[in-house]
Amino acid sequence: MRCQSFEIPVFVVVTSPTILHVTTSKNQNRLKILQNEGNSTISSVGSTSLLSNRYTKMKFISAALLLASAPGALSFSAPAKSEPMPLSNTDASGNTVDPLLIRAARGEKTERVPVWMMRQAGRHIKEYRDLCKKYPTFRERSEIPDVAVEVSLQPWRNYQTDGCILFSDILTPLPGMGVEFDIDEKVGPVVKPMRTYEDVEKMHLIDPSTAAPFVAEALRTLREEVSPETAVLGFVGCPYTLATYLVEGKTSKEYLEIKKMAFTEPKLLHMILKNLAESISEYALFQIENGAQLIQIFDSWAGHLSPRDYDEFAAPYQKMILDKIKEKYPTVPTVTYIKHSGALIERMAGTGVDVVSLDWTVDMAEGRERIANGRAKAGISGPGGVQGNLDPGILFGDFATIKERAEEILKKAGPTGHVMNLGHGIEAATPEENAAYFIETVRNFRHEA
Repeated sequence: MRCQSFEIPVFVVVTSPTILHVTTSKNQNRLKILQNEGNSTISSVGSTSLLSNRYTKMKFISAALLLASAPGALSFSAPAKSEPMPLSNTDASGNTVDPLLIRAARGEKTERVPVWMMRQAGRHIKEYRDLCKKYPTFRERSEIPDVAVEVSLQPWRNYQTDGCILFSDILTPLPGMGVEFDIDEKVGPVVKPMRTYEDVEKMHLIDPSTAAPFVAEALRTLREEVSPETAVLGFVGCPYTLATYLVEGKTSKEYLEIKKMAFTEPKLLHMILKNLAESISEYALFQIENGAQLIQIFDSWAGHLSPRDYDEFAAPYQKMILDKIKEKYPTVPTVTYIKHSGALIERMAGTGVDVVSLDWTVDMAEGRERIANGRAKAGISGPGGVQGNLDPGILFGDFATIKERAEEILKKAGPTGHVMNLGHGIEAATPEENAAYFIETVRNFRHEA
């Protein structure tokens, strides 16, 4: 049945200490069975806006729920689709406001430079490492909404970042396309290699509402939890990078299997890339409709391609996603990131993305000039925005070094169209106090009039 908001007797059969969510389409009430010193207790939480410290007491294991004495036949189905979230926030006075980071990504003049960090939610934070003891697999931590929300909020609470990015993975939507995967805590993502037309024919277009309802719940909860000045950020993996996992079967250093396919069976690879682009476009729209106010697209491994091969196997499929977003949500900013992208900056800018995220190997002033040139060559108006690009290794230095290097980048980037970030994800061993100092340094910096 479609879940409804009437009251009915509930009988719970618990096979082990667990969380059990029953979400209704109208009032979003949740029934939770919480572990309490080995005994299961039942409590009710009546709002999607939860206090963060409630999350860490939960453990996700299977349970069975039987409902009786309700009108009609009793069975479960996915809850009804919710109305799209508004793109702007509302402050305490009821005024509509756009977060600082969103305004900067659009190229608007802002009172200061916004800042967040790629991979800010995760292993460098002790709270996260403690949470891993209760939720040992990445998919538990990213696919149980309350846990994903808690992890997403940790760096925002600790550092006051201007962006709160959803804790998830670029592979999360794959099962919704007919591609199963696992994440080994030591090896990383593991996928059954896809190397034949028969393999590709098993793929199908994603329905995000059934494939990843936990993403929708987490994003909507984050919008309730963060301040009106904070942007909730979504992200997706780009087709070429996702295809590396599908073809290689796991993380690779040389990417020989996908390059072999590109040069011996390019039609097969293009089929994979097109399928991925169509589904990832839907997944990006789904994130926006459920609360994401900016979408960053990651094509991390496209930096292993030559410019010619980037033009054939990466850029067109990035553009498919970006065009789909802009067609439906023209005011939602988009960001693109490729690791080791120094040779590709003009090409990245030419896709029409709003903001190019530079890695640390590119001088910020030169990067801004190259982004503007790439847009002009593609016939796109405006200089475009930039994100980045402090070397994550700098955060292992002393405070004076962090401040000097961060302010150098801020000055070179200029006062408009810049979102401060790292040039890659924060390293797991980074001292939390150094990450905090980096954020504080940027928040305190002001460009001269």
